[in-house]
Parts: sequence; C-alpha cells; structure tokens
Amino acid sequence: MSYSPTIVQEITAREQEILRQLSQGLTSRQIASNLSLSAETIKWYRKRMLAKFNADNTAQMVRQALESGII
Repeated sequence: MSYSPTIVQEITAREQEILRQLSQGLTSRQIASNLSLSAETIKWYRKRMLAKFNADNTAQMVRQALESGII
C-alpha cells in the first residue's frame, strides 16, 4: 500500500494524538476517555484518517503513520 508524502501535512495535531494512542493498542473508548471526547467522535476521526492514508484498516494506517514519521 502506498501513501502520499503530503499526508504528513494533512494530519492534524488531534489526529496525530489519536494515531499515537492507537499505536499503543488503545480502543476508541479508551482514547475518547483520555481526550474527553465521545467514542463516536473517535470513530469519526478514524474513518477520516483511513481515507487520508488510503488504508483498508487501522493496523495498516498505524503502520504507515509510523513509517512516515507522523508518530
């Protein structure tokens, strides 16, 4: 799976934080609690980030974020 280097510029600070917590194995509910957001909001962010990374799943997205130095 390839991704665009411009993704780094498109990722917001909030998305970067969510990616970091996903890389630590936290669930949407745990991340929501940590960030004082709803689990639905975290799911919305994940869906949006999957599209930005053109990834099929969260694991693929996190791997790409790690490889690109986003997290």
